[in-house]
Amino acid sequence: MANVCVITGGGSGMGLETARYIDKEVILVLTGRTVSKLEHAKEILEAEGHQVHLIACDVSQRKDVHEVAVLAASLGTIKTVIHAAGLSPTMADPEQIILVNAVGTKNVNMEFYKYMNDGGVIVDIASSSAYEAPGILVKHQIYEEAEYKEEAFIKHMTGEAKMAGNDYNKAGMAYVMSKNFVVWYAQKCAHEYAKKGIRVVSVSPGLIETDMGNREVEQSDFAKQMIEKTCAGRMGKAQELGYAIATIADERNGYLCGIDVLIDGGASTGKKFKKVKG
Repeated sequence: MANVCVITGGGSGMGLETARYIDKEVILVLTGRTVSKLEHAKEILEAEGHQVHLIACDVSQRKDVHEVAVLAASLGTIKTVIHAAGLSPTMADPEQIILVNAVGTKNVNMEFYKYMNDGGVIVDIASSSAYEAPGILVKHQIYEEAEYKEEAFIKHMTGEAKMAGNDYNKAGMAYVMSKNFVVWYAQKCAHEYAKKGIRVVSVSPGLIETDMGNREVEQSDFAKQMIEKTCAGRMGKAQELGYAIATIADERNGYLCGIDVLIDGGASTGKKFKKVKG
């Protein structure tokens, strides 16, 4: 049977760029909420020799994710799942961010686990912002609720985010906490899914030149400061992240699991070695 790679958020940005680095013998299944973006991505990828299937999906809805998993399994052996779908602070309110970023990750991992076997890999895309989460708000007992008490989990996470001042800060805190959850949840899944031979790893990009990243830079001084802290003084390129993610997902990286890979151009270490102007 053919091998299948599923990419959520595959219609643009890092998701699309990752797809371009996947072996052309692998069947690609791209998902996203905007069909026009998916169709455009399909045109690009098919012109480059890829086999592509599309399916609309809101990852915050478990039934949508289930339908994607069923389609992918009907096409071959699901070897790779790259979960790149997500919302940033300028795109949605706190509850929507928690639903897509955190609940969506739980839905993707739990649904695809049922259809994957030995040699499979799930790469959950988090964010370098995960490392900005205030320690007092990082409560793993609340994170545990995601699988079994989803409504309570959403209520707790949204409630913490709404303590953060103005609307943008509330959305920003929801983003930070949701991505901190993604890092934690990928590690939890890595140890649980290993019994089936499934590898799970998360990737935390810094600011990347995508529509989402550019929007954050336009509206956030914090984002501008992050760029100044990088080694090269620039945002990352979507192609750079796409290559990195595809490489991390490659089966030859079989011992890379249960950990977060931080790819932020040195912004995190720049806090120690660079003084931001202002």
